[in-house]
Order: sequence, then structure tokens, then C-alpha cells
Amino acid sequence: MSGLKGIVMHWTAGGAKVSVLDRQHYHFIVQQDGTIVKGDYAPEDNISIGDGRYAAHTLSANTGRIGVSMCGMMGAVERPFQPGKSPLNWLQIEVFCGLIADLCIRFGIPVTRQSVLTHAEVQPTLGIQQRGKWDITWLPGMAAPGDPVAVGERLRLDILRHFKI
Repeated sequence: MSGLKGIVMHWTAGGAKVSVLDRQHYHFIVQQDGTIVKGDYAPEDNISIGDGRYAAHTLSANTGRIGVSMCGMMGAVERPFQPGKSPLNWLQIEVFCGLIADLCIRFGIPVTRQSVLTHAEVQPTLGIQQRGKWDITWLPGMAAPGDPVAVGERLRLDILRHFKI
């Protein structure tokens, strides 16, 4: 057992490329061109967060969880929906799902709603209060943000598909 029990999926709310702040908060970030960038902390740094050296990606839910994000959604507005200047794209979602599948295999993390979930699913699924986070509730082609669990389920199906590739 690795000591890592889950993965929380995010968008950065930034531009198309990784920023210094993104690297501080996520273990891995997928840029809009599909490039994977490592964050400042290794996933193992989140096994224990008592030393203060870890990727703080999810309020009160960082211990034992890897934070993986996609660059984008700068200026996005949930209601009325506006995708912002740098909406997510299918190339980066494909790379993102493949990366998460690899991390699940590497660290023995099962792909379930409780263990691999979007930031927007943390509150309804784990009961850990968040501050109005709506990442990831929108994917390219959607007219507006959807139900967090339904969008998370779509991503988990894509992640599982990578186990068979």
C-alpha cells in the first residue's frame, strides 16, 4: 500500500500554460497543448502533510490525495455560463485521463467515485465542505456546467478506458 488513497481532479482557472502558482498546488498539470508538467511536490509528499511541504489542492482533503489539474478556464463564469478565455479542450482531457490511469496503476488507487473524483464532487461525495468549487463540471461541447457527479462519472469512464489501451 502506497499511503496514497485518491486523486482529486481540477482545472487551474488560469491560462493555457502552467503558472508558478499551479506548480505549487498540483502534483501534475496538463497544459492545453497536451504537455504534462510536474508540480513542485511529488505525490508522496501528500502522504503526510504535517511538515507543511505538500501540494495544497483541496480544502481539508489533501492527506493521501494526489492533485492533478488541467490548465484553463481563466475568467470562466458558472452562471450564466461563460467558458472564459482558455476553455478546456479534448486533447488535454485525453492526456489528463491517461495520466490519471497511470497514477492509479502506479499507486494502487481504485477508480471509484470516492477515490478518483473532481473537486466539485468532494463536498457531495466525501462530505468535506468546499468553497464553491465547480471544477470540473463542464467539458467541451456542453452548453453549461452539469451535475458534478455525472461529469465525474464521464471522466472516470475515460480513465478506465485507458486501462485497456
